[in-house]
Amino acid sequence: MSGIVVYLPQKSGVAGGGPCGDAVTLRLGPGEVARFGRGSATTFVELRLADEAISRLAGEIRVTDDHWQLSNHSATQSYVVENPEGAGEYLRVPPRRAGAPIPFEFSRVVLPTRHGTTVAFQVFAPDHVYMDPHEIGGPWGSRTVTAYSLDESATYFLVLVALCEPRLRDESAVAVPTTPQIVERLRPHAACGRLTARAVSSHIDYLAGEKMRISAPAGGEPGREGRRNGKREAIVGLALRFGLVREEHLALLPPRAGAGPRGRETVG
Repeated sequence: MSGIVVYLPQKSGVAGGGPCGDAVTLRLGPGEVARFGRGSATTFVELRLADEAISRLAGEIRVTDDHWQLSNHSATQSYVVENPEGAGEYLRVPPRRAGAPIPFEFSRVVLPTRHGTTVAFQVFAPDHVYMDPHEIGGPWGSRTVTAYSLDESATYFLVLVALCEPRLRDESAVAVPTTPQIVERLRPHAACGRLTARAVSSHIDYLAGEKMRISAPAGGEPGREGRRNGKREAIVGLALRFGLVREEHLALLPPRAGAGPRGRETVG
């Protein structure tokens, strides 16, 4: 397994109202640890959560081969790990709990504050392995696992379908939607009303690095935007080549404005 991706969005300080740091994205491999909390000059944390109700060292996450674990260092506060794609599914990690295994593929770790609000960060878990449905029943050593294990109910899969949509509809041989276009395309979906450009970028990074194991594209346009375009192109090319996204998956997307019965825009 290739590890996890942790994403801490930029937050505003509660008391002063000012920003308390840029967004942070961490990639952790098996055996690696990231600590979170308020931090201090003598207490280093990789994820700094600026609220006086949060301990200097509030907890840590540790990556194993096929899942990750959460340790709660607080003596009084429970933490909540939500499954944003599980219709309210969550688990509670009590004070001083060490190494609680987290089963969700995509999680939001939520900590309480003194101001009636919460602070949170997101964790994209190790790639979950699924057995080939045609091989179930034999001994484990003879079973075949899927090469690309994608959860079609997950938000990252909606992002993948939106990336592939133009080519599936034969609208363009080359165009791949930009991040703002994906945000706008998915906004009417019940699960994506609050989807941000940063979240879409995180989903794309997760698809490329963890799900499809795509290395950084060689060549292409220079600069950061060129690398992003190359990554999106590589994701779409692989997804369509191996049939990971097919025409029937377009039904997962919200209807397009002005679309006719077959999903093509009408001209009036």
